[in-house]
Amino acid sequence: MRVEPYGIDSILHVIKRGARGLPIVRDDPDCWRFVRLLYYANDEYRNDFWEIETASLGVFGRPRSWPARKPIVKILAWALMPNHFHLVLKEIEEGGIAKFMQKLCGSMSMNFNVKYGEKGSIFQGAYKGKTLDDDFYLRHIAPYVMVKNVFEAYPRGYARAVAEFDRAWKWAVEEYKFSSLPDYAAKRISPIVDKDLLGDFFSSPGAFRAYAKEMIRNRTVESNSDLFSVTFEEKKV
Repeated sequence: MRVEPYGIDSILHVIKRGARGLPIVRDDPDCWRFVRLLYYANDEYRNDFWEIETASLGVFGRPRSWPARKPIVKILAWALMPNHFHLVLKEIEEGGIAKFMQKLCGSMSMNFNVKYGEKGSIFQGAYKGKTLDDDFYLRHIAPYVMVKNVFEAYPRGYARAVAEFDRAWKWAVEEYKFSSLPDYAAKRISPIVDKDLLGDFFSSPGAFRAYAKEMIRNRTVESNSDLFSVTFEEKKV
């Protein structure tokens, strides 16, 4: 399949799915490891023992013996689901996204196999990535990744999330920790996210929320998800 071209400053929406639809995380410690890995894998410096060396330093602690952190991509938005994840990445150095995805997915597979006694990659083939090269995609990607997908994890179900948007939004922002929505819609500050995504399209968190609500209520996000899925190109890890 043709690989869609991209270069420095390109923005990609990336999806990686579990093999045969199986989970890529099974419990909260797996989810928190993914969150930490988004930070530690996004660095020119590589240390395969990062979990051991940072165990006593908090969620995003950095040992003094390590060199200064130098990110290899910008992570603009993300959401973790039980059997897949979404990332919105900006290429800031040649080959940075490919390198980041190799580190991220390799570490996840290795940890999963050791922890659960499995073998091989936990993922379904190469990751899928859509280059976001016009305002339509850029405007829609934020609510698609951070709202529509998180609403699918809503305890009362997606249909109820749509029907009771305000309640579901509060849950997504305050209780669901495994997306970048709280970084944009609340006061959470993490070193993972570069908030380049919303500023050009939404004047405030309130404006983003209003736009997301309109999309969800009009069910346009669901049709856009189909649009995204059929235009993805495979990119090898």
